[in-house]
Amino acid sequence: MTEADPASEILIDGLDHKGDGVVRIDGRVIFVGGALPGERVTIGAIRKRRRHSVAAVRQVLVPSAARVIPACRHFGICGGCAMQHLAHPQQLQYKQQTLLDNLSRIGDVVPESVASPIAATPWGYRHKARIGVRLVPKKGGVLVGFRERNSSYITPLAECHTLTPRLASILPELPDLITGLSISDRIPQIEVAEGDYECALVFRHLEPLSAGDRATLTQFGETRQLQIHLQPGGVESVHPLTPSSPDPLSYRIDEFDISIQFQPLDFTQVNPTVNRLLVGAAIKLLDPCADESILDLFCGIGNFSLPIARFGAQVTGIEGEPALVERARLNANRNRIDGARFVATNLMDASNPVFNAHRDCAKLLLDPPRCGATEIVTGLDLPQLRRIVYVSCNPVTLARDSAVLVHRHGFRLRETGIVDMFPHTAHVESIALFER
Repeated sequence: MTEADPASEILIDGLDHKGDGVVRIDGRVIFVGGALPGERVTIGAIRKRRRHSVAAVRQVLVPSAARVIPACRHFGICGGCAMQHLAHPQQLQYKQQTLLDNLSRIGDVVPESVASPIAATPWGYRHKARIGVRLVPKKGGVLVGFRERNSSYITPLAECHTLTPRLASILPELPDLITGLSISDRIPQIEVAEGDYECALVFRHLEPLSAGDRATLTQFGETRQLQIHLQPGGVESVHPLTPSSPDPLSYRIDEFDISIQFQPLDFTQVNPTVNRLLVGAAIKLLDPCADESILDLFCGIGNFSLPIARFGAQVTGIEGEPALVERARLNANRNRIDGARFVATNLMDASNPVFNAHRDCAKLLLDPPRCGATEIVTGLDLPQLRRIVYVSCNPVTLARDSAVLVHRHGFRLRETGIVDMFPHTAHVESIALFER
């Protein structure tokens, strides 16, 4: 078969990092959306890119035994999910193999043991999301939903099976709500966030709302018992509309008797059930002891720091965003935790004096963003450090940082495994234990 003959039958070799099928034809890689390894399929038009080509499945001739019927009618168009057609146990296998392949190929590192996946229910798990909004008269008016796959277009969503039932039930009402506003073409997005009790919607608006607009949004929030927040500018501009003084959002980690409060746009894990399991696993690997000096880098609002401090360790949480540090301090006070202190500073500067102040650190927890923690692990100068727990949201940067820790600093990768924070997506979160 040649690239000019897409109707021929092809055999899918594997899956790529986005969850697309992979096949090699005449020496060129083609990524096939909607295909699974081992399947025989025909594909639609092939679109050439610089180094590869892309196509979509036209017909599945011989399906994989792991293929299932997607739960959502929008699957295949909506970019929120990439793997609903793959049974959940096989999704976990794929993610675990992706993690191990990256560690081997990029880091030249092999873990001494592989932990079972940290996973929970794959549906109705998502407590936070950014939902796109766009007025498109040719498509019937206001569209509300996630972006389409490989596109900036909005998929109008009537349902979503990964959002919590409460958030999903709001989706069908949002187009009419936005349509009723005087600036319906100036609302680019809505951020949704749900805690254990409260639920908040944050409306980004590019022009001022009229008095009527504010009344409409207030009524919507009061009728559905939702917090409505407005965002006329950057993150710092977010303020409540109704109630005027809303109760903070919060989630509990019962295992450590911790309650953590947060604001709607604060970074928190989108899957609180898996987050609780992750925190428990991280604490077990870190094994904090009384009076130990422990660093928690990229600590956010205290998700790991506060449970660590329950064991009597002296924890210093360091974070780049001052607002999150202030929230972490308040959470420590609310939970009556004295052994945790928090510092706001630039974590991407390995020469930062804050590290010299903690040269007696025995253990370290890292939970960096997708870019990883290269600056930190490269300039690591903590002579007493013997254990690192690394929570990663990108297997590529984890593999890169693992190479530095193992081959330069003499650590062993004792254990690693995936964390299924985003079921039905190709996103691979993981946790790793390094010991020296």
